[in-house]
Amino acid sequence: MDFTSQTYAVNGQSIHVMAIGPEDAQVILMLHGFPEYWKAWADVARHLSSDHRVVLPDQRGYNLSSKPELREDYETKHLTEDMVALLDIVSPNSPAVICGHDWGASVAYALAMHHAHRVSHLIIANGVHPMCFQKALYAGGAQTDASQYMNVLKADGVEDRLSANNFKKLLDMFEKFSAAPWLDNDTRDEYRNAWSHPCALTAMLNWYRAARMDVPQSGELSTPFPITEKMKEQFKITVPHLLLWGLKDTALLPEAREDLHLFCKDLTLEETEIASHWILHEQPQWVAENIVRFLTLHSSTMTD
Repeated sequence: MDFTSQTYAVNGQSIHVMAIGPEDAQVILMLHGFPEYWKAWADVARHLSSDHRVVLPDQRGYNLSSKPELREDYETKHLTEDMVALLDIVSPNSPAVICGHDWGASVAYALAMHHAHRVSHLIIANGVHPMCFQKALYAGGAQTDASQYMNVLKADGVEDRLSANNFKKLLDMFEKFSAAPWLDNDTRDEYRNAWSHPCALTAMLNWYRAARMDVPQSGELSTPFPITEKMKEQFKITVPHLLLWGLKDTALLPEAREDLHLFCKDLTLEETEIASHWILHEQPQWVAENIVRFLTLHSSTMTD
């Protein structure tokens, strides 16, 4: 069994999707982050495809999907509505399992927080809840230092630097956060091809530029960010939630997930010491096995 390709008109956008697995099976929607595309989750998806319909979109701005021009077109509310409209097509009659990594986690969390009836389970791989992440950034510690690259990526004109020398600096981002042994020559070429589509790099960077996340400069005094009862209610996760975490991640540190339990009704954390931020590439079987175990233990939710 291999992936099939389809393009859907959703939410005023053209969203390219790859899918694998039985068409009548429970849908797992897998959302990639920066600077990737649908293939980020491909190895994990293959492990799950015998019993699930696994759907892997190129999110807005990436690879073969639409690339609207305005920065505000990449606000989380629009990215989330894309996926709600896609779910209306690929899983119209039942909630889906939602998986997210990196920026894909921000959309996955938004789906679970604001469209919980469309979500049966939430699975995040090295991604962060927005309130927990903002608190860690305001703390002015290691996470603030580790996230300075976000301000660099927001800057005007950074596209020229990232695309120079056949996207050398963008490829270097993979190896900045990991040794990235999976990044062989064929994979490098596939990424270069995805980034080379007209307007693609600007569209991808607009996810950062449109984000409301505030990243203080290193060395600034910490800013209190108490988790209030209002926050807990507004940003709560009511579905079973699995967080998978590679402890070698140097972009997102464990402090960025502190207080997550305050927002979750049912939280499971699984860690591995042999994966980094690119956990999907480094440990796809471990990720898939934990997803299967989690869904099995929470199987009643899938039929409620």
